[in-house]
Amino acid sequence: MMNVIVTGAEGQLGSELRAASRNSAHNYVFTDVCRLSGADTTFLDITDAASVMDFCHAQKPDVIVNCAAYTNVDKAEDDAASADLLNRQAVGNIALAALDCGATVIHISTDYVFGGDGRIPYKEDDVKNPLGVYGRTKLAGEEELLESGCKAIIIRTAWLYSPYGKNFVKTMASLMAARPEVGVVADQVGSPTCAEDLAAVICRIIEKGMLAHTGVYHYTDAGVVSWFDFAREICRLGGWNCAVKPLRSSEFPSKVRRPHYSVLDKSKITETFGVEVPYWKDSLARCLQNIE
Repeated sequence: MMNVIVTGAEGQLGSELRAASRNSAHNYVFTDVCRLSGADTTFLDITDAASVMDFCHAQKPDVIVNCAAYTNVDKAEDDAASADLLNRQAVGNIALAALDCGATVIHISTDYVFGGDGRIPYKEDDVKNPLGVYGRTKLAGEEELLESGCKAIIIRTAWLYSPYGKNFVKTMASLMAARPEVGVVADQVGSPTCAEDLAAVICRIIEKGMLAHTGVYHYTDAGVVSWFDFAREICRLGGWNCAVKPLRSSEFPSKVRRPHYSVLDKSKITETFGVEVPYWKDSLARCLQNIE
């Protein structure tokens, strides 16, 4: 039996990991700085290096799954210090504790490490060119892990949604139920990711004992769509009488330029871990049913 620490347990992915690991024979400890779900969440501030080290000495983890992140892309432009603290420095704290106790870190990163000016799916070793503070701090967190010498599996994902927390699907569902029309950006293309699917991948790596395959991987659900296409499918599945209007990025106010193309190549993760990637529409339909 392995000991597994999950950070950011109250977020979208952490919540899905709690559900996915419910029948595991391993010992999972879910941690966060807040407790929203009413579940058994242990307090751990990963920005406090000493606390992370002490907690790992007490728990003796074999695996640390880091789901915590500063993810508000626009707010990060005005609060770079907080984004850096959580996305880089805290990851370094986890890396040092993992190195000290011999644990493997499974760390979640983002498509925002790329510039978004490509035309073919990004591979793991393609040139990085983050456009804003969020992307830069997430890339710096990856580098903290890789340079620490600890055992690490980094999984970059994109367009994450779930029945938990704040995300595009829940926002659209709320707006479409209340308004006759919504406008959605049509010139940004990527692949949605149901957090339940990503949690299943992480659990597979742990349950199958495939932790020796360290390195950087990409995972999203299958398919390529614009945010506009994504919204139209949400509307169709939800049955709302709401018109979805396509917008250009220039019509949507934002403090940071978002990637126009952020499709990730998933061949490495599917070949290494035997992962089956669901089609995004199927996962969206399942998620909307769970939200209802």
